[in-house]
Amino acid sequence: MSIAMDPELREILVCPCPRSAPLRDGLPDQPEADYLTCTSCGRSFPVRDGVPVLLLQEAIGGPEEDTTFDGPGRG
Repeated sequence: MSIAMDPELREILVCPCPRSAPLRDGLPDQPEADYLTCTSCGRSFPVRDGVPVLLLQEAIGGPEEDTTFDGPGRG
């Protein structure tokens, strides 16, 4: 089973980490879970009511050292 989402939206979604890698369905150990997992950093983001929550502070797993993103305009 895959997460019900507009195919065009799904095609453009990427991880919000600096690597911006593609996302795959589920958790590493639970492929049926309502999560999207980064193919690069391993963070998993919840999907709530069909809406992916792509916030680093909502993610589970992944590297501990990259828990925040200092993007443009932040300091």
